Amino acid sequence: MHFFIRILKYIKPYSSYAVLNVGSNIISIVFSLFSLTMVIPFLGILFGTQEKVYQATSLSFNAQAIKENFYLFISTVIDNNGKVEALMLICILVFIMFLLKNFFRYLALFFLTPIRNGIIHDIRMDLQKKILSLDMSSIGSKRKGDLTSRMTADLVEIEWSIMGALEMFFKDPITIIIFLSTLIFISPPLTIFVIVLFPIAGILIGYIGKSLKSSSKKGQDKLAYIMSVIDENIFGLRIIKAFNAEDFINSRFEVTSNEYKKIMTSILRKKDLSSPMSEFLSTIVMVIIMWFGGQLVLADNSMLSPQEFIGYILLFSQIIPPVKSLTTSYYYIQKGSAAAERVYEILDTENQIENIKTPKQITTIKESISFEIKSFKYENIQVLKDVNFEIRQGEKTALVGQSGGGKSTIADLLPRFYDLIDGSIKIDGINIKDIDIKQLRKLIGIVSQDSILFNDTIYNNIKIGNLDANKEDVINAAKAANAHDFILKTEQGYETNIGNAGDKLSGGQKQRISIARAILKDPEILILDEATSSLDSESEQLIQDALSNLMKSRTSLVIAHRLSTIENSDNIIVLNEGKIIEQGKHADLITKNGQYKKLYNLQYNKS
Repeated sequence: MHFFIRILKYIKPYSSYAVLNVGSNIISIVFSLFSLTMVIPFLGILFGTQEKVYQATSLSFNAQAIKENFYLFISTVIDNNGKVEALMLICILVFIMFLLKNFFRYLALFFLTPIRNGIIHDIRMDLQKKILSLDMSSIGSKRKGDLTSRMTADLVEIEWSIMGALEMFFKDPITIIIFLSTLIFISPPLTIFVIVLFPIAGILIGYIGKSLKSSSKKGQDKLAYIMSVIDENIFGLRIIKAFNAEDFINSRFEVTSNEYKKIMTSILRKKDLSSPMSEFLSTIVMVIIMWFGGQLVLADNSMLSPQEFIGYILLFSQIIPPVKSLTTSYYYIQKGSAAAERVYEILDTENQIENIKTPKQITTIKESISFEIKSFKYENIQVLKDVNFEIRQGEKTALVGQSGGGKSTIADLLPRFYDLIDGSIKIDGINIKDIDIKQLRKLIGIVSQDSILFNDTIYNNIKIGNLDANKEDVINAAKAANAHDFILKTEQGYETNIGNAGDKLSGGQKQRISIARAILKDPEILILDEATSSLDSESEQLIQDALSNLMKSRTSLVIAHRLSTIENSDNIIVLNEGKIIEQGKHADLITKNGQYKKLYNLQYNKS
């Protein structure tokens, strides 16, 4: 319940709606009570078991005065108009009371809706902000499907549990208390049974609810895993079909789905037990009341009149629905608590990469970027060791070597996607940890090997590079990236939606959009991570020309497998297993006849 109570703190901005909800519920309950209790004196007078009242105490806000004055009113109507007219009047009053009861019940739900949707919206936004703020190592350890599940399926569970909680706290207890107080007024001995037996039922229901929370947590974890598998299967559909792996993937998925089915069957059986169990226990109480109450009515010195007994049974029957609702709400809260725990696993995750209290502002690079990496590990795996080099302002430095050598890791450390623990990276002698993160990343433009585009228009995908840019700036950036011509040939030009991850575009087109985005940013530092790897020969030449012009006045860090793209670099660093084994200009490295020349000969088939 701890995590669910934390979720309920989100209700604070909606406290006015909560007050209106509670007020409407109370009024609705009062009208429901009046509509039923007015039947008691009418039955007594109508069937002659209650003497007519011709004098009553002055009307005041207490049960006895209200009762006597209502008796007086009914007696007067019967004497003046007859029993049939009195019956008609009672029916009309009951109708009006139930009408008002349901009107205020609707108002209660009306005021509940903004609370329900508002809290879920606020939690979703907090999750979104938290996920985007976390460092890459925190996000990288979780499957995409699991994060999606926490922002969708888990929030649905929380939404239903919020409904249950608000019913549990603001409606059902009030209903039970008001009706129970009335029952005590009618017959204290009978009500003792109700007060004693209902807690016993609550203990039984609570025991089942506790086990439900544990099962719900397992179910939500399994659903998150299923969503991850679905996400992977859709992403890898081309490979699955190409290797005729449909049956294998389906059988593996069936195992996971069956496990989820068993967990959910157990959960639903426990949840569905709540309503019949509470009704059965309430029925037991009802039978005891009928037996004991009937004896009180039949006794010679009856403490309970027949009409009061009928009214008591009628009022008690109105307690059963809120008791059932209370138990159902308890089950929803147990499920919601399990979902809330998963949500807070994200919200409570500490961001490892944050600004210092007084970060330094830097708007340009004047001298150099120095890398002094003593060691860097990712998930306890050594990735880099003793990597030291410097990039002078305006120079182009290239990183080459076999895959897994640490090239992309170095590029990720510069914008602080990961933080360096052992060592430092400095811009003009200032440690990047001392620089404002947003200001640091504002200096850097990135074009990655995998073109990361969004399901939006071409125009908006480019404009992400500089949200303050106008359309002319976007077009000029596209022209510089040699993307303008093909954009105009698309269905709606710059307003063409490119689909999920840019699936409507070819690999070369996607890469040119990415490069246009980086050009629009006009960064001081440029990181090119295999920027031309997805391009055909013609597109590569077009982009290479654009990048050459772009890098002339910028400090550039280039990761490349195609050595032809970095031959004119000011410095080429050769990495192997996270260490620098060679560095220098292209001609010097060829002369050294080392690892770089081997890579060069392999690409150009030279012996």
